[in-house]
Amino acid sequence: MQLKLIILDFDGTLASTIDAHTKSYILALQEQGIALSEEEYKRRFFGVRCSEFLRAMGITDKEEMERIRVRKIELYPTLFESVKLNEPLWNFAQSFRSNGGKVWICSTGQRDNITNAMRHLGIEGMVDGILTSDDVVEAKPSPEAFLKAMEIEGVTPAETLIFEDSPVGLAAAEASGAPYIKVELEVRS
Repeated sequence: MQLKLIILDFDGTLASTIDAHTKSYILALQEQGIALSEEEYKRRFFGVRCSEFLRAMGITDKEEMERIRVRKIELYPTLFESVKLNEPLWNFAQSFRSNGGKVWICSTGQRDNITNAMRHLGIEGMVDGILTSDDVVEAKPSPEAFLKAMEIEGVTPAETLIFEDSPVGLAAAEASGAPYIKVELEVRS
């Protein structure tokens, strides 16, 4: 079977975004009088869908959840000095794409966060598609986003390769039936 589609997770796989996400959430929560340490966020919540994260923090009021979500999106770009591209993976994906392959991003992140980060990194518009938590009913560990990208491109799991970093993303990749590679991103300045 020939490889026709590469699917990349964004946060922690294609880009090192953990510090910017962590700090923007902490600041947005602080503005609402809610304390959370960087260590706890990174350990328990990084990669978790926003609504699930906020519920786990005990925030259930829809208006408050939306205020925090919107404020986090506003703060996130102000912290982009720490966001770095996984250049070897990006170069591989672009080489694959230039040879006729398709490259998609499937993330539990929010579209605004991803497009803002891609713009900052200078890679906006350089993939064939993006699916975010806004585009699926079930977030990772459900394979829904991966399967949807495959369906759109008309490819099978055997014709797809997924790059992921988080336990929920790896579980989703495995459940999709496609081969996958675990990425352990270590960005050096």
